[in-house]
Amino acid sequence: MIEPAETKPTRESLRELFLFAELSDAQLDWIREHAVIEHYQGGTQIIREGEPATCFYVLLSGALRMTKQDGAGGEVEMLRSDQRGAYCGATQFFYAQNQQFYAASVSAVSELTFLALPAKEFAERFRSWFPMATHLLQGSYLGWRNTDALIGARRRLLALGELSAGLTHELNNPAAAAVRATAALRERVAGMRHKLAALAKKDIDPDLLEQLIDVQESLVKQVTSAPQLSAMQQADREDEISDWLTDHGLEQGWDLAPIFVAAGLTADSLDQVLDSVGESFIDGAVRWLAYALETEMLMGEIEDSTTRISALVGAAKQYSQMDRAPHQWIDVHEGLDSTLVMLGGKIGDGIEVVKDYDRSLPSVPAYAGELNQVWTNLIDNAVGAMEGRGRLTVRTGMSGDRLLVEIGDTGPGITAEHRQRIFEPFFTTKPVGKGTGLGLDISWRIVVGRHQGDLRVESEPGDTRFQVLLPLTEGAAE
Repeated sequence: MIEPAETKPTRESLRELFLFAELSDAQLDWIREHAVIEHYQGGTQIIREGEPATCFYVLLSGALRMTKQDGAGGEVEMLRSDQRGAYCGATQFFYAQNQQFYAASVSAVSELTFLALPAKEFAERFRSWFPMATHLLQGSYLGWRNTDALIGARRRLLALGELSAGLTHELNNPAAAAVRATAALRERVAGMRHKLAALAKKDIDPDLLEQLIDVQESLVKQVTSAPQLSAMQQADREDEISDWLTDHGLEQGWDLAPIFVAAGLTADSLDQVLDSVGESFIDGAVRWLAYALETEMLMGEIEDSTTRISALVGAAKQYSQMDRAPHQWIDVHEGLDSTLVMLGGKIGDGIEVVKDYDRSLPSVPAYAGELNQVWTNLIDNAVGAMEGRGRLTVRTGMSGDRLLVEIGDTGPGITAEHRQRIFEPFFTTKPVGKGTGLGLDISWRIVVGRHQGDLRVESEPGDTRFQVLLPLTEGAAE
């Protein structure tokens, strides 16, 4: 702690603080007599969670950071504030009659100044000044604590259930594709072995076999760059290859044609095989090549599926922020993308997702995990409003000196009457059992209360847009 330049506040300076603005002169004099002004350097830990609460602190200048233990040896940042008059420390003096303990740790983000009052004496004086207020605060505190615990537990269970179901659905598709491709690959590899044995029985010239392998390697490399064809183009190319195979005496060429087309081969590619092996070995060579190409495509499918699974796990990790500090400088696009991935199963194929991102936007100071909850609530509401068909637009940009995230949908819209109440807790337009009425209330508290931002809605039939505005500076985020 820095040595104080002054140790006692004046009546006028105390009345500038919202906590003391309405106190009488006698009450202010008691505060002046018992208060001490303390100065701390940035980075100093002022209060340690769990220690006896000896002081009630009021912030006069600077910025503070409040954290709590997460039960696993780490810390969770609860808030940071530079608001003059913010208070911390022995804040439950109205509730605890005996010794109380600090509920959180407090550190100085920058050089700061506190007005410190002795906790025990201030608690006794407060109860004598405001006996009725003390009883009301005790009742409100207990009621809020119990209600918040119940609502928080229900909200977390609902969110966990929905996201788990969505993630399970998203993971199941690539996992099932990988399993199917692996089973098919096993069959094709066995077929290649048999076909190679059949070729060997024909006493094929080693040089000829080497040429065939070179051609095979050349054509297999084309698989990854095979062009995307329309249905008409694919049918025409299959007919072309089927005719080529028939002309060269290969039976059931129509069965091999789709494999060659999917791999990006043409009749010219088969001419290259013919030039290498000649007419006598063309049947075995083409069928062996078909096995090799199909094997390559199946391995590509397995790679794509496992890559998709890794991407989903990465998105889930980013969404949960499980390996990151709660408060950090973030790129909002990462959270938006991971939320869209997590809700992919719920969005479905009938809804077109449009990302209109301004990638030049700066990072913002935020509680990333909590903002992901906001994106989840807003996107989930938009998807529900469209009932499986429409366009979901996620747009980012600047609005004045704040960063804008806009979630838009083409649903029926929100009536003017409902727009006035939409951010109220427990208000919902969904049928009984389909909504809790807490999503937008929670989003409001996170954006406005936690980040000192703004949450707005503009709506008309076919065009509803929720707008989240976030401050760009750390001092404004709380």
